[in-house]
Amino acid sequence: MLHYPQPHTFQLEVTINGELVQREIPTHLRLLDFLREDLGLTGSKEVCGEGECGACTVILNGQTVNSCLILAVEVHGGFIITIEGLADTRELTEMQKAFEDHHAVQCGYCIPGMVLTGEKLLERNPHPTRGEIKYELSGNICRCTGYHKIVDAIEGAADDRG
Repeated sequence: MLHYPQPHTFQLEVTINGELVQREIPTHLRLLDFLREDLGLTGSKEVCGEGECGACTVILNGQTVNSCLILAVEVHGGFIITIEGLADTRELTEMQKAFEDHHAVQCGYCIPGMVLTGEKLLERNPHPTRGEIKYELSGNICRCTGYHKIVDAIEGAADDRG
């Protein structure tokens, strides 16, 4: 009889959207799968699984990252914000409202990553140029619409913030 080793497990502690999460997880589990399957946070999407499209973007320790490329064990002790945790109320954030106002949403698959990327950009640079916005969005792919409305939305959010 063949004996296959049991997968290794790890006791993960991470703060997600302001709440401490403690779970025993397999060491091979990707962050994206942990968020979606274990926690039910389905705003981050898997499209490419290779870090090319940005649909799985989350904010980890203040930086945007592709959650499909990170093992969940790597975020131990970290702080994560997903699209679900962006606003602490049921109201849209300025960025989310700008995407709505500028009709920048088609199917919505890429939008969580776009919104989180826009949020981090405006945090670092409150008044980016269109070129800077386009550069920041270069890691996010949208297949439904042109990027013009998405760039307009981020510009609009910057204008709204003054």
